[in-house]
Amino acid sequence: MKRAKKLYILLGVLVLACIATFILTRMEDKKEQIKNSGETILSLDSDSVKSLSWEYDGETLAFHKDDVWLYDDDETFPVSEEKINELLGEFNQLGAAFIIEDVEDYGQYGLEEPICTIDIETEDDSYEITLGDFSQMDSQRYLSLGDGNVYLVTADPLELYDATLKDMIDNDTVPALDKVSQIKVEGVDDYSITYDAESHDSPCEDDVYFTTLDGDILPLDTYRVESYLDVLEGLQLTDYMTYNTDEIFLESYGLDDPELTVTVDYSYEDDEGQEVSDSFSFSLSRSPEDRAAAQEAEAQEAEAAEAQEPDEDEEDAEQIPAYLRVGDSQIIYQISQEKFEALMEASRDDLRHTEVFTADFAQVSGMDVSLEGEDYSMVCQREDGDEEGVWLCNDEEFNINALQSAIEGLRSSSFTSEDPASDAKEEISLTLYLDNEFFPEIELTFYRYDGNDCLCLVNGLPTSLVSRSDVVELIEAVNAIVLS
Repeated sequence: MKRAKKLYILLGVLVLACIATFILTRMEDKKEQIKNSGETILSLDSDSVKSLSWEYDGETLAFHKDDVWLYDDDETFPVSEEKINELLGEFNQLGAAFIIEDVEDYGQYGLEEPICTIDIETEDDSYEITLGDFSQMDSQRYLSLGDGNVYLVTADPLELYDATLKDMIDNDTVPALDKVSQIKVEGVDDYSITYDAESHDSPCEDDVYFTTLDGDILPLDTYRVESYLDVLEGLQLTDYMTYNTDEIFLESYGLDDPELTVTVDYSYEDDEGQEVSDSFSFSLSRSPEDRAAAQEAEAQEAEAAEAQEPDEDEEDAEQIPAYLRVGDSQIIYQISQEKFEALMEASRDDLRHTEVFTADFAQVSGMDVSLEGEDYSMVCQREDGDEEGVWLCNDEEFNINALQSAIEGLRSSSFTSEDPASDAKEEISLTLYLDNEFFPEIELTFYRYDGNDCLCLVNGLPTSLVSRSDVVELIEAVNAIVLS
């Protein structure tokens, strides 16, 4: 009896071993169906595609081609051809790292309920591409083409197909503004800027941008003008409010009467190396309600400043959005208050030199100074190639460094055409003689204006207010020379 029992036990063990062997064999068969690939599993010609749609995260987007790409739900939507080509380009040469053949359980790859389904139709074929789980081990995405296999793809299509409608719009872009010939500004100041690299209308050799003021040519600061163009070029227009502008939208965003309009005439080289002229313009504004509120706040600030009341804490001040339109585009964009303020700095005064003396000091060969009723003459003796030279006053040599620094440090705090008061005291006057055939001399005269500022006249014309502390530094530098 005991012997029979042992036989039964051994027989049971044998059966279990056979079952285990069978299971292991089946598993080995399964493993053998997972193959290394590296081959291209889909080669799609983007130009042949007639429709593209995808569903992801509960949203479906569908587009069709009729000469140009159109959005199925609203054909007025400006579709970005570049974005469509980028999406289709994912399948130009889709490669797989692994192929899992004869799949029975799509659920284990996340393909029973795919995270994203992409439908593509060409003139001859249609494709349904489903995206499943992301393999953390291989850092790759499971994908099905509906052919019974599952592929582990080398490039994850979901990196592109998580796009929303906002990503599909053909946004306006700002061109490269390297070769500007003219800038027209309307709103904050109505004037035009011209580019002229051959002009001799400024003592500063770097000046190439010019405008007019009261009939006279006014050089602008090249750095400031080009910095403004850099701000413009750096705009990222992505946050659209509408893509189908009409009069109602223009009025609600204040763009029927914009606060600023700038038009830039520029040129560029086409693919054949030919110079092409073009123009770029934009309009900028806040909503009528926000504009009115801002103007009222500015008036209150001006009253408080005049009454010398302390400023209120603006740390938590509300950010007011602004709106921008490129040319006659149908798209209106929202931009931040910071960008709005930077673009609004487009007046003549915003782009002028703040330096009172703009010439290269190495050109100065001498100067006459009038101070406290006394006149002084200074001259620089230079040999060929010597920029510094030797400075003399009353035949006595002196160090020009402090006086040069004081002259070059004179800065305009604001600009004005106001004449000095009849009883205004002249603080100091300098006539600087230059080795410059177009500007042989420049006269700078400073009158006391108030306790903080002096009025600066350049060649007899009132130009700006300069900090009194800067003028005092100039006077002290002169006294250090003439009183020694």
